[in-house]
Amino acid sequence: MSANATQLYAKRFGRVLLHIEQHLDEELTLDALSALAHYSPFHFHRAFSAYVGVSVGRYVQLMRLRRASIRLREEPQLPVLDIALHAGFDSGEAFARAFKRTFGQSPSAFRRTPLWQAWNAAFVFPSFIWSVIMQVDIMQFPATRIAALEHRGPIRELSHSWQTFTAWRQHSGVSSVEQYRTFGIPYSNPDTTPPADFQFDLCGELGAGEIVAANPEGVVEKFIPGGRCARVRHLGPRDRLGQTIYPLYRDWLPSSSETPRDFPLFFHFVTSKFGPEREHDITDIYLPLR
Repeated sequence: MSANATQLYAKRFGRVLLHIEQHLDEELTLDALSALAHYSPFHFHRAFSAYVGVSVGRYVQLMRLRRASIRLREEPQLPVLDIALHAGFDSGEAFARAFKRTFGQSPSAFRRTPLWQAWNAAFVFPSFIWSVIMQVDIMQFPATRIAALEHRGPIRELSHSWQTFTAWRQHSGVSSVEQYRTFGIPYSNPDTTPPADFQFDLCGELGAGEIVAANPEGVVEKFIPGGRCARVRHLGPRDRLGQTIYPLYRDWLPSSSETPRDFPLFFHFVTSKFGPEREHDITDIYLPLR
């Protein structure tokens, strides 16, 4: 990574980290934080996790817990419940659970005799343990009409939606699996999104003149916009896509000086059968660029 690219990346996320530190009493929305980093919300959470080592939600919670722990020591007369509520927790019990899970002791015990080694360890953010050499290509992706089944819910249920979508493609005769490409569009990161909020479109390319008629499965017509994309190939099970996605954001993106476009990354399932157990699957990952 060039020095200039490193400095630019650090400056972007430095603004975000400083803003979080200065506004812990306020609602810190994804839209506001991503704007500070000049990232689309689609990409910000992944880039932040890759840069810092934890999700933005976890980072904010850690900063609030850190401030609360300091208040426990410096304001011994202040009730623990008041500190908990000021830190954004709904109850003293929720605060105590999060505090003990993070620092290894209850708020009251920390107030009396803090375990500073555990406290310091909580703020050492992890780096990824794998190193990936990636061949990233910049290419022009053509605008593509697709049939899409919108999956909403836990990622573990995605295989059921896949079966529904595949069955629709077969019995409708539209977007034939044998003739046309199969795509996936994740609108959120399953590593950082509550299971009920996870969104993923299962998609099949539409042939010229093909129309998606109203259907009980809920398949609708959409399109993937055309434009510049970074493309990298992932080999192996799709439940390990993060092993390629995170280095793409962490290593390649800052060194490239590119900026993601306002559309989520998407997958082309080169081998179109779905299943995390398939060791020889091939998936092309596309990161839309400005």
